[in-house]
Amino acid sequence: MTESVAAGTRPFEGLQIPAAGTYVLDAAHKRVGFVAKHLMIAKVRGHFAEATATITVGDDPLQSSVTASINAASIETGQVDRDNHLRSGDFFEAEKYPTLEFRSTGIKSHAGAEFVLDGELTIKGVTKPVELVVEFEGATVNGYGKPIFAFSAHTEIDREDWGLTWNMALESGGVMVGKKVKIEIEGEAVRQD
Repeated sequence: MTESVAAGTRPFEGLQIPAAGTYVLDAAHKRVGFVAKHLMIAKVRGHFAEATATITVGDDPLQSSVTASINAASIETGQVDRDNHLRSGDFFEAEKYPTLEFRSTGIKSHAGAEFVLDGELTIKGVTKPVELVVEFEGATVNGYGKPIFAFSAHTEIDREDWGLTWNMALESGGVMVGKKVKIEIEGEAVRQD
């Protein structure tokens, strides 16, 4: 494969992907968000304000990998009491388990700009497999001359698989907090080497 020196990219199956190397998540251009059901009818959206990730783009793009760490106490939903409850032992127990961790285990498949990434997610000391659908959004050079690429990713998990089982029954039937949580990630990664 040939590399475009100006843009730090190379061709791969009709895409211009990042050159091989180590990239880190740009703190100013990221969102690690989630959506959960409230009262069985409404959606509550939130995000973690503090997260880091290192993405190693391989010479063989399909051998690329990622590790990420999310600060549990940085959870924000726009409601202070709810955020404090989520940080408590009922949910993330942020003082005892300060981070949520992710590490990829391989790229399962790809089609065009969409890649299915297998990995392991650790929450409260419990590690379970997850599958992330990752969309490669493009690559360029930022204002400081550094190669950069953008991506988005999503998955859905059952929070109870990680021991996040707190709930409250509703008089009308059902529960206060849904078990399924959609995870939505967007970001830019900047080359480090």
